[in-house]
Amino acid sequence: MQIVVDDIDPADGFRSVLALRGLADQLESELVDQALGLGWSWARIGEALNVTRQAVQKKHGPRLRGPADRERSQHA
Repeated sequence: MQIVVDDIDPADGFRSVLALRGLADQLESELVDQALGLGWSWARIGEALNVTRQAVQKKHGPRLRGPADRERSQHA
């Protein structure tokens, strides 16, 4: 895929990139939640995202754990 940026102001382009990243992150989080709810393993999710199971757990695990779990893991 080739994108022509000749007529785009770089500042506008970067704002668009940031907005798209935010949307992609939100979509990924919602899909991870859905997949886990359907019984998918972290390994299967990682494979679908073309990353390791550990990378997915590191990115999404803290968000899914409760405050007490996060507190314990920070002090361990």
